[in-house]
Amino acid sequence: MDYLSPANISQDASLLFSDAGLHGNDLYPGYHAYDPGIDDPPTEDSSPLPPFYADTPLLDLGDLGGYGPGVGGYGDSSLAGLGDSTKLVGVQVVLILAYSTIILLGVVGNSLVIYVVYRFKTLRTVTNFFIANLAVADLLVNTLCLPFTLVYTLLGEWKFGQVLCFLLPYAQGLAVHVSTVTLNVIALDRHRCIVYHLETRMRKDVCFGVIAATWVLSAVLASPLAIFREYGTFNLAPGQFIQVCTEKWPGSSTDGTVYSISMLLLQYVLPLAVISFAYARIWSKLRSHMSPAGRNDRHRRRRKTTKMLVTMVVVFAVSWLPFHAFQLATDIDSSVLDMRDFRLLYTLFHVVAMCSTFANPLLYGWMNSNYRTAFMTVFRCDQRMDSVHPEGAFHSRS
Repeated sequence: MDYLSPANISQDASLLFSDAGLHGNDLYPGYHAYDPGIDDPPTEDSSPLPPFYADTPLLDLGDLGGYGPGVGGYGDSSLAGLGDSTKLVGVQVVLILAYSTIILLGVVGNSLVIYVVYRFKTLRTVTNFFIANLAVADLLVNTLCLPFTLVYTLLGEWKFGQVLCFLLPYAQGLAVHVSTVTLNVIALDRHRCIVYHLETRMRKDVCFGVIAATWVLSAVLASPLAIFREYGTFNLAPGQFIQVCTEKWPGSSTDGTVYSISMLLLQYVLPLAVISFAYARIWSKLRSHMSPAGRNDRHRRRRKTTKMLVTMVVVFAVSWLPFHAFQLATDIDSSVLDMRDFRLLYTLFHVVAMCSTFANPLLYGWMNSNYRTAFMTVFRCDQRMDSVHPEGAFHSRS
């Protein structure tokens, strides 16, 4: 299950990326895994055009932009994209603006969250450390993944070499897993404090241990994206060859589908079920313990904080829902791959999913007075925060 950029999948050319296809076979004898330290660049006559393209009159490299690494979806990559809408100038301008806006807002917003948590002692709480961890994961996507996603989407070819072929899909897979696990940790921590009336807050050393564990677990879950991958070259025509970065599973292509669906369950369905259960119990507990005469500041703070954290989860879920639904449809019904605008839809859903990487800082500034005060303090270049509003709640025990 790749995340970096929209994949392009074609049933007619899917054999190219099977084990046989990657190492040479009767169908595509010219394609081979390419090690620039060992192999010479492919010669003009070393790689006959695959039947998928040999039967097609559109052989201009610009029209073959659907070919590239499967670093944005669940399935393997392959040749596709004839009549690709993402190659239209107007569409490319929109994509440049969309990705650039996401990158700019994400870098500024998440960097600001990390900075204020580090700088202001009043914000150094367990919940805020988890939120900062979430910002680090989103910042990783904004800086190390999305710029390459944009370039790949525009060019339709892997231009970043062998090392990044292995690292970039892994980096975004890692970041997405960290975000999901961290949202679960926040929900379960608040569930522990509120539902079971535990007044003792988590110690900071325990908090940092949990954060480290989220990265280790996420690294393990994302590791197949780096392990089962291969980098190579392919000649489209004499003098025209492109770089390939593709998943390479040890068995059949079914292995990739099994991994994809497993990650859908582990990264989206199951976490959201756990989070929904936790916050439902929290909300029920807060409602049942607030009599009309007992609406004290502590309960109000907890309600406000819970409301904001739930909004974070909703934004994450809604942002990723179209992407996951489209991937699931692709896994269930391969005819989806034959849609003329498959790549365009994939790209649009990917853009929507990536909006989650900058949404959280906006939510903090809008819904939490402590963060809002901290942001304004930084913007005014003040040395200390003017005040910490009690309704901010992130400095509280829970």
